[in-house]
Amino acid sequence: MIVDLARFVKKERPLWQELERELNAMTERCTDLTDLKRTRKMLSLFQRACSDLARIGASNAEPELRSYLETLVARGYVEIHSSRARSLRFRPLHWFMRVFPMTFRKNIWGFYLACALTVVGATVGAVLVAVDPDGRAVVLSPFQHVAMKSPTERVHEEEKANNPSLKMLEEHKTSFSAQLMQNNISVSIRTMALGLTWGLGTALLLFYNGVILGGVCFDYAADGQTKFLLGWLLPHGTVEIPAILLAGQAGFVLARAVIGWGTREGLRTRLRTIIPDLATLIGGVAVMLVWAGIIEAFMSQYHEPVLPYSVKIAFGMVEIISLAAFLALGGRMIQNKSDTTGL
Repeated sequence: MIVDLARFVKKERPLWQELERELNAMTERCTDLTDLKRTRKMLSLFQRACSDLARIGASNAEPELRSYLETLVARGYVEIHSSRARSLRFRPLHWFMRVFPMTFRKNIWGFYLACALTVVGATVGAVLVAVDPDGRAVVLSPFQHVAMKSPTERVHEEEKANNPSLKMLEEHKTSFSAQLMQNNISVSIRTMALGLTWGLGTALLLFYNGVILGGVCFDYAADGQTKFLLGWLLPHGTVEIPAILLAGQAGFVLARAVIGWGTREGLRTRLRTIIPDLATLIGGVAVMLVWAGIIEAFMSQYHEPVLPYSVKIAFGMVEIISLAAFLALGGRMIQNKSDTTGL
């Protein structure tokens, strides 16, 4: 029973209007149903409106007010259930163009940590190659085709018109590309999964990759082959290296859930909460590595005089700028539109 109807309406009307704005946003598909905080807020407002309608119905309220609340509650019921059905359908383009970059930004701290560990590893690798004559063989041991010859010797061999490795690649480009994708994706999955070791395994793998990357880069730069290095690495490396860093980001998100920083929730609840983010990050990484594998097989392995280094370097720069813009801005315009509607 409502004693003071005017006071009741004055108190509740802002909540009704907020629910109406959120329903408008849902109609325009501007609401991100993966954001549990916003979803819970919307459901709370809807339940409050249902309760208010029940109280209004038991009083001598104005017919217009009762009609407004009935319409609002009915619309809320339809929108919530229809949006739930829409959310169960997987939309690949929407997921990649919006959910993936938003998830990346949401967990950006893990990416920064992955970058820091890789940079430290690269510095160590460069120092080992520079100060220790035997360091080069140790650091580059995973890549025997790189370690066996000096950078200048390998560049001269790669630039030969009758290069046997190039002829072999011509016959197996597709299988080589598939092999690269499989290897890189498996490394990324391991990087993420090692987050279960409280992040230690993820950190070591990122550091190790950094050591190798720093050693190779220093080796070629010190031998005067920087142009070849950039033309070789940039076309695929500008996507492949960030993809590994994103896998490390996912590993640290998993590690944080395992450790339980800043929360009193149980382990099962923490893991259940981050599963969507982990699936999104590693799925985006897989897409990036598919592209990197194609570029490495069909472009990176071709050198001058077949393909000018300037073209390959320019292509790599366009890739890294585009990737940075995508991760920084993807989904942000729609998100800002949602904010202006009161979400």
